[in-house]
Amino acid sequence: MSTDLAALAPAASDALGMPLVVDNVAVARLYGEPLFAMPRDLYIPPDALEVFLEAFEGPLDLLLYLIRKQNFNILDIPMAGLTRQYLVYVDEIRGRNLELAAEYLLMAAMLIEIKSRMLLPPKNVAQGQEAEDPRAELVRRLLEYERMKLAGAKLNAVPQFGRDFLKAQVFIEQSLQPRFPDVSAVDLQEAWASILKRAKLIQIHKITREELSVREHMTLILKKLHGRRFVEFEALFDASKGTPVLVVTFIAMLELAKETLIEITQAEVFAPIYVRLAYTST
Repeated sequence: MSTDLAALAPAASDALGMPLVVDNVAVARLYGEPLFAMPRDLYIPPDALEVFLEAFEGPLDLLLYLIRKQNFNILDIPMAGLTRQYLVYVDEIRGRNLELAAEYLLMAAMLIEIKSRMLLPPKNVAQGQEAEDPRAELVRRLLEYERMKLAGAKLNAVPQFGRDFLKAQVFIEQSLQPRFPDVSAVDLQEAWASILKRAKLIQIHKITREELSVREHMTLILKKLHGRRFVEFEALFDASKGTPVLVVTFIAMLELAKETLIEITQAEVFAPIYVRLAYTST
């Protein structure tokens, strides 16, 4: 009968007495891979598992918490008990975060200084004046901090936009009165050039002499516009009467526009130009 010597040999152990290999069974899994031995370089940072039960916004917040928790009179602070409790908390955070503890250590030095000054005899003061209390400056700072903290809490309780409520926004489409673009001199020039171009296509060989009145054509234009909302610019010109009549009609229209008796407008840029009476209601 044969004996398995490897099975009878004692299992290897590490410095803590933990077996390196346990019956060829994985003792753990790392990223899905089995581990048959305990790692020798296992390192857990000291602050890997850390719980803060109380969070304070600074040394004054801690002092105010200790005073209110112990029901101390803030105007007559027992410095010995307050300093003792404060230093216990400072020792806790100093071991975790030295940068965070720096500000608290400064306040601890101030508390120890105040406690030392209270043990010394008071300074000589003038007759009729009371000696200054070493705690006066600390009490003033605590009272001011408490007022600011309460004011901040009241402000935080006020409903805030984006946190407690949202502003309702409704888009209502409103009919706005259209604002027509102004007719420039270039637009009038181009429209006039177009009329002259068409007028040249009509050959008139009749030679006559006639006197043309600008005032008469102003009256004709007003008659054409009377009772009509808009009249197209080109409709006011009769190309069959020749260029002289067209020129006089155009001058008459400029005179009417100068005297603000008519309005020359267009619906949009490059749109047809229209003429209407200035006093016509729209």
